[in-house]
Amino acid sequence: MGLLKDKDKVELEKIFSKQLTEDCRLVMFTQENECPHCRDTREMLEELAALSDKLHLEVHDFVAETELAKAYNIDKIPALGLIGERDYGLRFYGVPGGYEFTTLIKDILDVSRRDHGLSDEVLAKLKKVDRPVHLQVMALPT
Repeated sequence: MGLLKDKDKVELEKIFSKQLTEDCRLVMFTQENECPHCRDTREMLEELAALSDKLHLEVHDFVAETELAKAYNIDKIPALGLIGERDYGLRFYGVPGGYEFTTLIKDILDVSRRDHGLSDEVLAKLKKVDRPVHLQVMALPT
């Protein structure tokens, strides 16, 4: 039995078939001796990737593939990078379940559509940023 309910898989398959326009790579880092959160995340991503031929799951070993993890700026596991035509820097750490699952699905759709959804006003303000910015959003279940 999978982590996703059958009715949710059916609904996601419909959403993906209508809204995924380009390929999206799901680049996950775990390790050989998976922690429970790593295993749950990998299994969830396997189920998601099976719902569309536009989703491509890559599972990498954080310990054995240290250089690759560094190249993706991954410093803890479980980790997931969403990659479209390029790496947009989107990362999820931990199990993207609960409310975070909806965010994951929306981000997958945005990456596939190559559309960030930002207004022209926001883009104009972002152009004024003249130095690197490291932005992190923390989500808690409570």
